[in-house]
Amino acid sequence: MRLGINLGYWGAGLDEDNLAVAREADRLGYAVCWAAEAYGSDAPTVLAWVAARTERIDVGSAILQIPARAPAMTAMTAATLDALSGGRFRLGLGVSGPQVSEGWYGVPFDRPLARTREYVEIVRKAMARERLTHQGEHWTLPLPGGPGKPIKLTVHPVRERIPLYIAAIGPRNLTQTGEIADGALLVFFSPEHAEETTLRPLRAGRARIGKDLTGFDLVPTVPLAVGEDADALADQFRPYVALYVGGMGSREQNFYHRLAVRMGYGKEADLIQERYLAGDREGAAAAVPAALLRATTLTGPVAAVADRMRAYADAGVTTLTLAPAGFTLAERLAGLRAGVEALESAGLG
Repeated sequence: MRLGINLGYWGAGLDEDNLAVAREADRLGYAVCWAAEAYGSDAPTVLAWVAARTERIDVGSAILQIPARAPAMTAMTAATLDALSGGRFRLGLGVSGPQVSEGWYGVPFDRPLARTREYVEIVRKAMARERLTHQGEHWTLPLPGGPGKPIKLTVHPVRERIPLYIAAIGPRNLTQTGEIADGALLVFFSPEHAEETTLRPLRAGRARIGKDLTGFDLVPTVPLAVGEDADALADQFRPYVALYVGGMGSREQNFYHRLAVRMGYGKEADLIQERYLAGDREGAAAAVPAALLRATTLTGPVAAVADRMRAYADAGVTTLTLAPAGFTLAERLAGLRAGVEALESAGLG
């Protein structure tokens, strides 16, 4: 199992220190540095900046939003980043959610699984430098009856196959991800719930193409806080969990709420959502069960973090992406170093 670092969203107040965090992760031997996008900063600009100032660490999008770009543009971006970074780019994709897709991009959030499948097919074809043709429900290339013709990408990626990941939460999305992607980007991953919530549907997807999970990159992002009092450290992540379970989506369509329900926290998830949507964010955070926090974060002394890392590795995680707590550079760098120490203590480094 290798380590990754997630810089999150640019513009979240930690920008000045993000490059230092990425460079230290590079020095420590972290495998990949991920950057995200929502409706603020875009990921490719951040990743190009990080790649230019690092040497070995991969740079990955977690995620590039599917409604934000035509698939050919995503292929162009991936090929360019791979070339500029010397073959260090990982392409993470996701459909985002209905509020962002329809409210920010003006793209209907309809049939997201079918849209993702077509998108990946076009992106892979373009990145492989095939002449681009596609006839599907969501895209037709070239457009019929006009001057368009099949075109081939002029940029040469360093690698023949750029690794492609999909952010997946629901069972059907996970199954499709196992079928069409090289890895899965996960949140609120719990080793104790992994088989039911994640691994079973992924295996089903891999079985469709005659494969198992061998070689498939399982990549959860996990908050990290190192210190003596594990429960107190976990409490600082309550607002983060409440935001996703309670407010990331509508009452009718919230993928993170559904995940908490599948993990056995149905009543608690309903209460979190009820309070969050009513504007009571403190009450929503207070309603997050301690057991859910313990299951989905890495907190406590290095030895305790090492024990949990073993549980993640035993559950099949291949790249454990850390999101170290802290608002100062010193705190975040200490978290990076503690992550390496815990990994080595666990015998996983």
